[in-house]
Amino acid sequence: MTGRLASSDPNLQNIPIRTIEGRRIRSAFIAPPGHHILSADYSQIELRIMAHLSDDSRLLEAFAEGEDVHRATAAEVFGLTPVEVSNEQRRAAKAINFGLIYGMSAFGLARQIGVDRTAAAAYMDRYFARYPGVARYMEATRAIARDKGYVETVFGRRLWLPEIKSSNSGRRQGAERAAINAPMQGTAADLIKRAMLAVQGWLDSEKLQTLLVLQVHDELVLEVPETELEAVREALPGLMGGVATLKVPLLVEVGVGANWDAAH
Repeated sequence: MTGRLASSDPNLQNIPIRTIEGRRIRSAFIAPPGHHILSADYSQIELRIMAHLSDDSRLLEAFAEGEDVHRATAAEVFGLTPVEVSNEQRRAAKAINFGLIYGMSAFGLARQIGVDRTAAAAYMDRYFARYPGVARYMEATRAIARDKGYVETVFGRRLWLPEIKSSNSGRRQGAERAAINAPMQGTAADLIKRAMLAVQGWLDSEKLQTLLVLQVHDELVLEVPETELEAVREALPGLMGGVATLKVPLLVEVGVGANWDAAH
């Protein structure tokens, strides 16, 4: 529904990056002699899209200032300065930030960060009190989805939600969660496709031997000759960051290595 690309036989889109097995698989993607693997990844793209869509002033400010948005969120939720935030508090804020995108409940958050449901609900209440634009966006998006039967990406691509008026409460609630998530995942999918076109267009115009070999979610993977490495590494953040103008900057992180795992 969101428009993300998928692959099968093999499924390259879902190779884990945080497990030992996943990293071993990624390390098998090896650059040929005289070449490097380069990974260019949009940083926290769905949270940036949330800031753009919700127009929340605090969230926009955090990204505009280049802050660690999870630390900034923790400071807001726990009433601290950023330097006072502990690793555990940052972890809880990160779970809230990403959990809200996927419609996580207080029960789900409690299970993820190891607190009771009452504490998790209190964290979420404080989050919405500090980021009222996010709360307004989520409620408005649910209402639009119920009224129209679809939501849209930033670029106007419609994402249909056939279960939004279902008499089955589980299906209806699932569609309401999807209504929040779909514009962010859908916009991220639109952005990476635009990035693929921009990068390939630049490679063609410069007559480079670099190959765009893989797209995985918010990441492009390239095989780059040693002689072109500096030029490609310097060009990609601007090319990918310039495919759209949002209310927050599009940050692209670039890594280089002898294999795909080493490029992260």
